[in-house]
Amino acid sequence: MSKTALVRGALFLALCLQSMVAQPLVIDRIAAIVGKEPILLSDVNAQTEYYAFANHTDPNTPGLKQQVLDAMINEKLMLAKALEDTTIMVSEDMVTNQLDALIQQRIQQAGSEKKLEEVYSMPISRMKREFRDETRKQLLVQQLQQTKFGDLQASRREVEEFFTQYKDSLPNVPEELELYHMYKIPKIGEVTKNVLKAKLLQIADSIKAGGDFAAFAKRYSEDGGTASAGGDLGFVRRGEFFKEFEEAVFSLQDNQLSSVIETPLGLHIIQLLERRGEQVHPRHILLKFKNDTTQVEFTIAFLKGLKDSVAHGVSFSDLAKRYSDDKESGPLGGYLGRLPVSQFDQSLLETVKGLKEGEISDPVPVTSGQSSGYQIIFLKKRVPEHLMNLTDDWKRVEQHATSYKRSIEYQKWLKQLRSEIYWDIRL
Repeated sequence: MSKTALVRGALFLALCLQSMVAQPLVIDRIAAIVGKEPILLSDVNAQTEYYAFANHTDPNTPGLKQQVLDAMINEKLMLAKALEDTTIMVSEDMVTNQLDALIQQRIQQAGSEKKLEEVYSMPISRMKREFRDETRKQLLVQQLQQTKFGDLQASRREVEEFFTQYKDSLPNVPEELELYHMYKIPKIGEVTKNVLKAKLLQIADSIKAGGDFAAFAKRYSEDGGTASAGGDLGFVRRGEFFKEFEEAVFSLQDNQLSSVIETPLGLHIIQLLERRGEQVHPRHILLKFKNDTTQVEFTIAFLKGLKDSVAHGVSFSDLAKRYSDDKESGPLGGYLGRLPVSQFDQSLLETVKGLKEGEISDPVPVTSGQSSGYQIIFLKKRVPEHLMNLTDDWKRVEQHATSYKRSIEYQKWLKQLRSEIYWDIRL
């Protein structure tokens, strides 16, 4: 990727950040004009600073500010073109979804909504208003680029010509593993469930009789992330909970207490504090399922039996589709992917490091999301690091060739836009 492309990737974020942070009153200057739109020197400086920070470089690097200004001119040119094109549509829902994703990313970086609001000295609601116009513009540009280049692909001849010309510059293909797994969660016995349920029902009765939910959560909840805060989960949207938990939360009225809810983590009672549009603010008390020794031993023995079945000719994928508790990989036959070694979890690599192609590991404990269980790993293929070639790595070469072709066409398009739309550098 070129430096110019990297600069373009930072522009929108820097502009949004600048719009959110209170700026001192200074005398500004116009750095450039695109159509009727000015580009202010303060914007160029802010985006240069952000790019330098994000890429660990000196903002005074010779030529960097000019690269930033060129990228900003290109963005304005593309926006002007997008506004002319009546087929380019951006709905309010698209803007809202993009804004929500961006704000959530900032909240994660800051640590909480409160900290983010402190950093930018304004509430989340105002941030969304400040962001909205720039978000719409960015989406228009993205839609235009997708329309222009989204279907552009390198032909077979172009892939072969690209490889002939650039094969010495292409990176090595790193070592890859093609892995499948089967994941089982030990079932919890009814006796264990009934003991936990009875305890939760006693707590619920005490709360209904006037007890303080937060105090009971601090005392009894086994959710280490929320117990100290009285079980408070903050404002959340759909898709952030287990299905059973989510269905219960969104069915509650304000201040209503749920019945006992079971999830893979354990048993919960939930209270809805507030509903705000598509967001809810619940708190909960969790009693976790404890390891049931008998069920753990049964799960390990069951996985060993499946391993033996594969050794006698049964398809691993068929068994994974039938028995795996991993809802994502199970329907895919347990497929975890064919990926570079660096992209697999270290504990997974430890499990397969002694395996040969076609071998299956013994059952090992594993945590998947918020649940714990046991898995066996099937190493279908191990591909050593090697020079990229057309026989084994056609798709990779094709991707490089397509990116190169799009880059060439993109530069031609920008040159055309600069000839069609008025622009002028004032500094």
